Amino acid sequence: MPKVGIEPIRRDALVKATIHEIGCAGSLDVTVGQIARRAGMSTALAHHYFGGKDQIFLAAMRHILGLYGASVRGALMGATDPRDRLGRIVRANFEPANFRREVIAAWLTFYVQAHTVPEAGRLLRVYQRRLHSNLLHNLKPLCGARAGEVADIIGALIDGLYLRAALGGEIDGITAAARVLTVMEGLIDAKP
Repeated sequence: MPKVGIEPIRRDALVKATIHEIGCAGSLDVTVGQIARRAGMSTALAHHYFGGKDQIFLAAMRHILGLYGASVRGALMGATDPRDRLGRIVRANFEPANFRREVIAAWLTFYVQAHTVPEAGRLLRVYQRRLHSNLLHNLKPLCGARAGEVADIIGALIDGLYLRAALGGEIDGITAAARVLTVMEGLIDAKP
């Protein structure tokens, strides 16, 4: 008879093992068996909880997105004005919890998977819309009609720095955030 309450613990262990294994491999080139072994359980149990590798990976990305969302919400607490909020949003993207090697590898894999797995594509679009909306809301009072264009550029810079980090670029989160913030300030202050 299964232990009551053990399923959430095992699911969480599988999600964390998935993130770790993808980080080690640098891609989705991992097996459910590897993930299950890392989590200390059988492959059959992993399949029982998630059904397959795509579902385990989607759960891992939901976990990463949940942590990311919480870090952005936490960063925004106490923000004083749109410029302060923008800085906090950008810095939250590069916090150590969000800019770890294994999380960066998971993001890269997520972008690739979004092209072939509809649910991954949907999750990616939700993330992109939310980031764009948060940026746009705070950019409108600072740069008016150019806010959408500036939000697109900032989003692309964030994605680009993740991509470079995933491909072996030596950049830390503080430097990455500083680079985005420097470009953002220039775009905000630029004359239309």
